[in-house]
Amino acid sequence: MLDDGQDIKALRLLMARGRATWAEVATLLGMSAPAAADRVRRLEERGVIRGYAALVDAESIGLALVAFVAVTLERPEHRAAFLGWVESTAAVQECHHVAGDYDYLLKVRCVGTHALDALLSEGIKGLPGIARTRTTIVLRTQKETPLLPLPGSGGGEEG
Repeated sequence: MLDDGQDIKALRLLMARGRATWAEVATLLGMSAPAAADRVRRLEERGVIRGYAALVDAESIGLALVAFVAVTLERPEHRAAFLGWVESTAAVQECHHVAGDYDYLLKVRCVGTHALDALLSEGIKGLPGIARTRTTIVLRTQKETPLLPLPGSGGGEEG
């Protein structure tokens, strides 16, 4: 998927500092700014880079509660309605289709327990076909990162 080590270097820089200038990317890659910009544009066109965003501290804007909600659907025909609700609900940060005892694992952020209760009671459990849920409230987060373990970055790469 990646052309060479230059792609990895560019991705590593942009994951850490998404506002890096073309000149900074070019210096790292040992090429001109226009060549670096072209390389990054190719990564964007191929879908390797999906977009850019500001990383906002959730607690500083009042979203102090993080919870993981495991969801089991009664039957597969309820999937579309559930996934539609997931896509339209801002409190749901992540949704993973998982193997095991549950069908989906959601990561949600709320202002507090009352908001979580409403999300569960009026949101998830109000949907047709929800067989059961299991909610785990996060007490403290030790590590949370948007950085991916690129080859040569000390973990996660294939041997």
